[in-house]
Amino acid sequence: MSGGERKVYTLAQVSEHNNPKDCWLVIEGRVFDVTKFLEDHPGGDEVLLSATGKDATDDFEDVGHSSSARAMMDEFYVGDIDSASIPTKMKYTPPKQPHYNQDKTPEFIIKVLQFLVPLLILGVAVGIRFYTKSASA
Repeated sequence: MSGGERKVYTLAQVSEHNNPKDCWLVIEGRVFDVTKFLEDHPGGDEVLLSATGKDATDDFEDVGHSSSARAMMDEFYVGDIDSASIPTKMKYTPPKQPHYNQDKTPEFIIKVLQFLVPLLILGVAVGIRFYTKSASA
C-alpha cells in the first residue's frame, strides 16, 4: 500500500475471490487474501473457502484464534471493506401466533399433582410401616 492509502473493496468485489486459486476473506472490516495460506491453515482450506463472500468475522471469532494467528493476518491484508456493501443483519422476529391457553393453571396443577401424589403415597406407606413396627414391639 504505497502512500499510506488503503484500498477499499465492496463485498461484491471480494466475493469474486472464492476459490482455491484466489481466496479473499472479510474479517473485522478488513480484506485478506488468504490464497497462499490455504494449505497451511490448521483448520483446513474448506473452512476458509466456506467463509468467502460474506463477513467472516463471527466465524473467525467463534473459533478462538490465538494471538499469533491474529498477528499473522497482517501479512495477508489487502485493504478494507466498504461497510455499506455488507448487508445488515436482520433481527429475527418470530411469526405471530395466535394466543391459546394463556391460563396454564390446569397444566400446572397436573404437574404438581404428578409430583405430590407419589410422595404422599410413599409418606403414607412409611407411616404405616413405622406405626405397625412400633405397635408390635
